[in-house]
Amino acid sequence: MKAFQSLLIIILATLSGPAVAIDDTPENRLVQIERYLEAVPPKKIFEDLSNQIAMNFPPGEQLEFRSLMKDFVDLDVITDAMVESMLKHFTAEELAAIADLYESPVGQSAMSKMGVYMAEVMPVIEAEIMRAVDEFEKKKAERRRTLPERAD
Repeated sequence: MKAFQSLLIIILATLSGPAVAIDDTPENRLVQIERYLEAVPPKKIFEDLSNQIAMNFPPGEQLEFRSLMKDFVDLDVITDAMVESMLKHFTAEELAAIADLYESPVGQSAMSKMGVYMAEVMPVIEAEIMRAVDEFEKKKAERRRTLPERAD
């Protein structure tokens, strides 16, 4: 009976945590980043995002915007920055979890919606930032007007 209990405890302990811990080394981080980049190719994501953002332009400017994004944006620069930042901020285990998500059907479905989501949200973010900058500039100008003039 004790052997059965011991076996049951080992099985439950194994199932409750990660099956195999990943050593947090730069090499293992790179392996997991590669898995992520295969599941979420930057080129595909950037193309989808560009197409969705182009929809915010007048019809006559959409093709030009898509060409700009395709012909002049260096995806290698963006991908290198992504890899460098992921290496710096995520552990190998975290990167494995991210890759697992995006390799899964649910993760792939979510990623297929990111371009539409970002295109819908970006104009709101940009407008709010512009509004905040305008308000900041007005307050700054108002403070300048209320400061006493200095006698030099």
